[in-house]
Amino acid sequence: MDVAAPISLAFAFQPIVDTASAANFACEALVRGPNGESAHSVLSQIDESNRYRFDQLCRTTAIAQAVDLNIESFLSINFMPNAVYRPEACIRSTFEAAEKYGFPIDRIIFETVEGENVISRPHLVDIFKAYKRFGFQTAIDDFGAGYSGLTLWWIFNPT
Repeated sequence: MDVAAPISLAFAFQPIVDTASAANFACEALVRGPNGESAHSVLSQIDESNRYRFDQLCRTTAIAQAVDLNIESFLSINFMPNAVYRPEACIRSTFEAAEKYGFPIDRIIFETVEGENVISRPHLVDIFKAYKRFGFQTAIDDFGAGYSGLTLWWIFNPT
């Protein structure tokens, strides 16, 4: 894929409901094509040459669209750990988007994507620790699916 080729995307926002209170706890931003195409139609365009740009675009677009939709709950955004070379540098565009659109960073949850085999698990732990230090929430997406199993939870140890 050409590094400069544009990546067109949009998001569907899936509610995450607190079953005890039946309240909408969060909305998970699920990537879609610009006209509602499947996630696969977008993800199939991603490779090493554009992974970082795609990850950044997902973060900023999800925040902008959540604000446009007046989402006031937590916003859960999937991220690609292998696209994060240094958490401090890679989080910058997220801070800028949150400030630009007025979305509180303490209501943003970053979830690892279950379909990505994390190259360095210690690096993932460092990412989670940095994101928490910056005021974000973290989660393991679709626990038990793909690469998001007990081993990852044990290494991450969110306690």
